[in-house]
Amino acid sequence: MKKLGFGLMRLPLLDKNNKSSINQEQFNKMVDYFMENGFNYFDTAYTYFDGNSEIAFKKAVVERYPRESFLIADKLPIFDLKSTQHMYEIFDKQLERCGVDYFDYYMLHNISTKHEEKYTKIDSFKFIKDKKKEGKIKHIGISCHDSPEFLENILKNHPEIEFVQLQINYIDWTNNTIQSMKCYEVACKYKKSIIVMEPLKGGALVDIPNKSRKLFQGMSPVEGAFRFILSLDNIMIILSGMNKFEQIKENTKIIDNFKPLTKMEYEILNNVRNRIVCDKTIDCTYCNYCIDACSININIPKFFELYNTQKLLKQKHSIGMYYRNYISKNISPSECIKCNNCIDYCPQHINIPRNLEKVLNEFE
Repeated sequence: MKKLGFGLMRLPLLDKNNKSSINQEQFNKMVDYFMENGFNYFDTAYTYFDGNSEIAFKKAVVERYPRESFLIADKLPIFDLKSTQHMYEIFDKQLERCGVDYFDYYMLHNISTKHEEKYTKIDSFKFIKDKKKEGKIKHIGISCHDSPEFLENILKNHPEIEFVQLQINYIDWTNNTIQSMKCYEVACKYKKSIIVMEPLKGGALVDIPNKSRKLFQGMSPVEGAFRFILSLDNIMIILSGMNKFEQIKENTKIIDNFKPLTKMEYEILNNVRNRIVCDKTIDCTYCNYCIDACSININIPKFFELYNTQKLLKQKHSIGMYYRNYISKNISPSECIKCNNCIDYCPQHINIPRNLEKVLNEFE
């Protein structure tokens, strides 16, 4: 299997404001190019384009290609489930929308601390195991945007999981909130195949600031981002949400001509990462002195890092997900009592309470 998957979350639209207006003709042509060049993995979800992603897949792939010629991955929307019965209804609807009798890969979508009580109560893990026994699923897994500790707990308690879908890119690799590297290491520890989502961070690593772009030497930003991931072990597939024909041509070419990064190229990506990280809005160095000073123990640097990442890369949906997952089990910035103890301890002399208000305004 070639290591590029067609992510169906960012399909071409005829009207940007209408999620049902998928440009089927253009999508069909992109699928044809993708398949003709030996790529055959597609990734969709129940909620993408309000269900129209699954339908568009059926029209572009299932109705035009033999079943054995492609692989389809879909997801159970943990965050939307209302009951055990609801799982069965959604799964059957997904099979119908996609026009298939089984899914090659199926995962619990965005499994997280926030929804732990829900998926435990309705036993979503048993559900996907049972569907695998029935032959309705070939391989079961999870997609996860939570902490490495959470991921380890899941993989330790559910050895039946065959693969994990993780957000990995060279910016998030060392990010203290997203913790891509640590999540990757957990997956490797448990010998799980890894599917990579957000390799370009929703396009943010394509449209990087000019002063960072100038650091690349002979590589395009897309090539650098993809080669960083492909140079890792245990990578099964890189997903890319492509909605333009030139994107699919560039991405398939990069995969077909892949060479591992050299030491110098790793340094280039490190320099780009450092340049982007340095261009932050709140001048926090993440020294953690303020945490000790905080009378209610708010993890201030973590919230400032989330805020800076969002402001730099404009990924409110993705970063907001990490924010919500974190505050579901930890103290929120909204609980700040403005005692100002933290200001005295901050080496950067940041007005921390005022900047926590910025965090709240951004994410809540």
